[in-house]
Amino acid sequence: MRLGVLDVGSNTVHLLVVDAHPGARPLPAHSHKVELRLAQLLDGDGAIGPHGIDRLTAVVHDALQAAEDKGVEELLPFATSAVREARNADEVLARVRAGTGVELQVLSGAEEARLTFLAVRRWFGWSAGKLLVLDIGGGSLEIAYGMDEEPDAAVSLPLGAGRLTAAWLPGDPPAPDDVRALRRHVRAQIARTVGEFSRFGAPDHVVATSKTFKQLARIAGAARSAEGLYVQRELKRASLESWVPRLAAMSADERAELPGVSEGRAGQLLAGALVAEGAMDLFRVETLEICPWALREGIILRRLDHMPGE
Repeated sequence: MRLGVLDVGSNTVHLLVVDAHPGARPLPAHSHKVELRLAQLLDGDGAIGPHGIDRLTAVVHDALQAAEDKGVEELLPFATSAVREARNADEVLARVRAGTGVELQVLSGAEEARLTFLAVRRWFGWSAGKLLVLDIGGGSLEIAYGMDEEPDAAVSLPLGAGRLTAAWLPGDPPAPDDVRALRRHVRAQIARTVGEFSRFGAPDHVVATSKTFKQLARIAGAARSAEGLYVQRELKRASLESWVPRLAAMSADERAELPGVSEGRAGQLLAGALVAEGAMDLFRVETLEICPWALREGIILRRLDHMPGE
């Protein structure tokens, strides 16, 4: 069947259409993406304002039309941290439902971490052993660890690249004192979780997903996306540490000139790099692997697991 997964994230609203059936690898058929940056549309009280709700409703309506045009039989719509943590989340969900008929499922941070972990496990397989999975989104950082398809530990921290940029890095380029303050904040937050994971022992593989990690790996020398999904891509901590001060000295426009960095993400790349560097340092990770599958694929795989076989 043709499935569509509609991801209302903190940075983008992304419709991914796949051809899938139980026991088979989902095959991407269409992608429809709009940069909405919901995490940056929150007002001083933590609510998404009327303009933001109207924009979200219009974008969801357009995605619904795209899904219909592409013959999607079932749509799996969900929302993550920006909607989840908005003070007026219930109002946002009701307005979207009234305007489009779409009932967004709001995932908890732990659910995000578990579903992303499932996607990574399926991508790498059982031979990868114990996995530590890191995912930096626009609103949150997810960390999960385990040997099976369900992680032994999964946490979500409010350390998304978009959220941190808006709250901590107002300058362009940012002031050095602001960068240092954000670095301290990020590491203090991550350090609180390390003990929860270290009791399980060292992972066999450390894997990262998300656009932030992919862009950081690309500027550090990883293969271009045009070279395909199956090219192995890595990010070394030493390379990342050398890039952080360079990114801090750049404006958003200058970062957008780097290989693989999109204009829309350039402004928040430094915050993402500080989170990635902090996580790799505190979890004592020298090298991590980049996985092309993440939360959207985890949603699809979970749905396929609950479909009857032919």
